[in-house]
Parts: sequence; structure tokens; C-alpha cells
Amino acid sequence: MRARRFEWVGADPTGAAVRGWAAEAVAELDVSSIEREVREGGDEALLRLTARFDATERPAESLALRVEPSTAAEALAGIDAELRESLEVAVANVGAVAEAQLDRAPRLAELSQGQSVAVRESPVRAAGVYAPGGRAAYPSSVLMCAIPARVAGVERLVLATPPGPDGEIAPLVLAAAALCKVDEIYAMGGAQAIFALAYGTESVAPVDIVAGPGNAWVREAKRAVYGQVGIDSLAGPSELMLVAGHDTDPEWAALDLCAQAEHGADGPLLVVAVEEAVLAGVVDATERLATERPGIGDAPLATVLVPDLSDAIDLANAFAPEHLELMEEDAALLASQVTTAGCVFVGRYSATAFGDYVAGSNHVLPTGGAGRFSGPLEPGTFRRKIATVEVSAEAAAKLAPHVDTIARAEGFPVHGESAMIRTEK
Repeated sequence: MRARRFEWVGADPTGAAVRGWAAEAVAELDVSSIEREVREGGDEALLRLTARFDATERPAESLALRVEPSTAAEALAGIDAELRESLEVAVANVGAVAEAQLDRAPRLAELSQGQSVAVRESPVRAAGVYAPGGRAAYPSSVLMCAIPARVAGVERLVLATPPGPDGEIAPLVLAAAALCKVDEIYAMGGAQAIFALAYGTESVAPVDIVAGPGNAWVREAKRAVYGQVGIDSLAGPSELMLVAGHDTDPEWAALDLCAQAEHGADGPLLVVAVEEAVLAGVVDATERLATERPGIGDAPLATVLVPDLSDAIDLANAFAPEHLELMEEDAALLASQVTTAGCVFVGRYSATAFGDYVAGSNHVLPTGGAGRFSGPLEPGTFRRKIATVEVSAEAAAKLAPHVDTIARAEGFPVHGESAMIRTEK
């Protein structure tokens, strides 16, 4: 790991310094050429790009984009019984939390002039969810995206995930898709998959919203298509901030940090403590365990010694981490003061890994400080709000003069006329 100590100079500048350091290793990407290829070449371009980036052992002409639902059902029937039970626990818990978040009842405001304004939600018709894949299988990402979409009431649910070098999608990912009753599955990954979902090709009908985690290419493609379709967020490298207390077990904390580092070397890890000995203990354990475990990589590990626990929470709110672990005896009280983290894990037993899989919370979370203005993936991501206004004759008589006054001040007198004519009869 690349460890670096940051001096405490206040929450905002310290948080900005850590973010800036972690971002140095993240290159800027240009996905415009891939966008152009997909829009102009359709299926043929998708297959060519798949052979180039993912299915490297197969020529493009031998690949197929669409996977039949029967193939996913066979994959589900063939997985280990213990693994299926664990996936079903995740499905049940994520579904229960998603159901609790869903607001089905319209919200109605009846105002003093006599008009009413109702706001209701309606699901998007078609949603595309992206699950990373290729050389590894991530069934959890399928669950985290598809279950909220299903709970939201999406009519057509499409999964895009890259195939492995042999041109096939991992059976475990297909099994997860079958558990979630995904309607369409396409063996396509990277930026090209996002462009196909947004613009459509001969085989892929376009969707209304694209959601799900991915690498930097996927993130930049989502940025490019926003406006053509909706997106959930611009999720970047995964990250963890851990606040360690005097009773924190250094090995537990180190394993949590190493687990996060398995996502790749770009996501920042930040350890904060009030006591120097606590901070040193966690760092020493993390560096030791990282060398003993393959796949940890060269993740950036930042450390900050803060004057007080209140400063640690101020730093968390300034840094807006994707995951925040509070390994302090007053963790529950501290959690109530957190305003920007994507997900807060309270107490020594609440490892981020539980949230990644089976706790019920969603693991598609805002990164890169986006927790300042966004939150976890949820059913609301796949629903749009519709307002309904009903103005009675009495309300029109009371409101029209105000419309006329404001409209004329803005230079739109016909707006005023449109309202005032309703007062003449």
C-alpha cells in the first residue's frame, strides 16, 4: 500500500488534500471514439469492441450479444446449494430495504386559495443495469441494481455485463440475473455497453435510465450519455474512511481496509484517530496483512491524527466517503452527526463487507465526494415524479392577479392574460 500521513489543518482543507492525492493516479479518459463506433456501427461495432476488450479468445464473428433467459435459468439450477442460499438471503434483505424506501402514495398539498397540487411517482419504462465482469464475476452488483429496479416497478429490465475471454458470461452472474427475473441479458461491457443501452442498436432497444457500477470507462460513458438517458450516479473507485478508537482491534480494522483495497488501487483508504498509538497500530496491521494477501494492490492509504472525535466527524462530512466505518464505542451517537457519507457502518461488528453483500443496504454508493449531493441506489432512482395541478374557479380568481403581476415583471404579459381570462366568467 502507498501510505501517507496528512497533517490536520481543518476538515475542509485536509479532506481536499486527501482527495487530491488519491486522484493523482486516476487518468482522464476520452470515450468519444467508442461512442461514435457504437452509434455508427451498431451490433457489428459492439461485437468488434467486445472481441478487442473482453472476449479476447474469440473472433468477433463468433460472438453473440444476447443471452437467452433459459441459459440464466440453467445457470441458477447449477450453482452450489450453499451459494444459492446466500444469494437468496441477499435478495430478501436488499428487497426488504428497497420496499421500505418506496413511496407509492401520492403526496397532496391543498392550498389556502383553493387549488391542489399532487405529486406522484411512476416507474421508468425500461432500465439498463450494468454489472462489472470479464475476468471476475460480480453477482452482488446484479442484485444491488436489479432488485431496486424491480421493486420500483420497471417494466423492462436489461442487464449488460462483459463476457470473459471465452466469450461467455460467468454462470454466477447469470444465476443472479435469473434470481432477479431480468428480462434481457447482453454480453457486452465497458463504455460500449453504456452507449448501446443509451442509443440502441439492431439488437439492443434503448432504455430510459442506466445504473450500476463500473470502471473509469463506464463512468465516463455514463457522463457522456446523461441527458439522452438518466443515470444513477458517476460512481468511481471504491473508497473507505475508518474512524478508529482506543478499543478498535487493529487487525479487524486492517482487514476492513484490505478488503476495500481488493476493489483496485485507485480508491482512497483513509484512517482517522485521536490517539497516535491507535493510528500507528491500524497502519502497521494493514501494511502487514496487505503483504500477506494477493490482490490487495498498491492502494493509497491516508492517515490523519485529529484533535478530537468531533473533528473526525467534521472531516468525514468534508470528505464525504463512499463507506464510513465508525469503530468507536460512541459510534451510534457519532453516526447521527454524519451528513454526507454514502453508507455509515456503526460499531466494531459492522464491517463494510456486510453492506457489500447481505446486510440489505445497497452497495452502489456515491464516490469521489458525491455524497455531498447524492445517496445510495434505491427504487427512487428508477422512478420519476409527476405533478398534477387542479385549480378551481375560486382559486383561479384569487391567484390570477398574482400571476399577472409576476409575469408582467418578467416580460411575459401573455402569461398574465392566460391566467386573468379565467376570472372573467
